[in-house]
Amino acid sequence: MKELVEILAKALVNQPEQVTVDMIEKEKASVIQLRVAPEDMGKVIGKHGKIAKAVRSVVKAAATRERRKVVVEIDSITTSR
Repeated sequence: MKELVEILAKALVNQPEQVTVDMIEKEKASVIQLRVAPEDMGKVIGKHGKIAKAVRSVVKAAATRERRKVVVEIDSITTSR
């Protein structure tokens, strides 16, 4: 699942080297945290959130096959590190 989100995100953005994906296992669901460069947030979210919704739909379909619940969170990478 994590690899799927990473492949999709890197295909969408201008700075694929800044894409990071973390997966956190929780009791009832897995949370996939997708972080991209601030300049690429619009490309990952899309107009009216259509791209983000499509990514979430693909991940949900893949998770359903494995009988799991997966949540995708999208955030930008902070520059103050």
